[in-house]
Amino acid sequence: MDHQPYVPTPVLYTADGQPLYTAPPRTAPIAVYRPAPTAHLTHPQAAVPIEPASVYLPTPAPVPGRDVWPARLIAGGIGAGAAGVGLAFLFQAIAAATTGLGLLAAVLALVWLLKNTRGSGGGGRAGAVNLSVNVSNHNR
Repeated sequence: MDHQPYVPTPVLYTADGQPLYTAPPRTAPIAVYRPAPTAHLTHPQAAVPIEPASVYLPTPAPVPGRDVWPARLIAGGIGAGAAGVGLAFLFQAIAAATTGLGLLAAVLALVWLLKNTRGSGGGGRAGAVNLSVNVSNHNR
């Protein structure tokens, strides 16, 4: 147990609000806040002391006018690159799907042609052919 009294460490802040400690920060004992009763309260129970569980330190205000344009440019570039990669995968998947559908249609068309075409050159119709020829000579 540390029996030395608490001595606050001086803290410096950078321009963006980050604390710079000269020594490791030490924990302080919990300070109980008890406001003094105000004069305008007449009822004795109206001035109840408030005892917070911890001490709240104020946060440093951000420096106005600070623009982090390099970070925004990098973030935009990463987002554009990720969108480009995603679109590339999408287009590649569409190309592969249409190639597969085209090859399937070609195979089905070839199977249909082989099934419906005979080697006789008759246009796919086999069997007897009915032929009637009428010849008349008017010069006789």
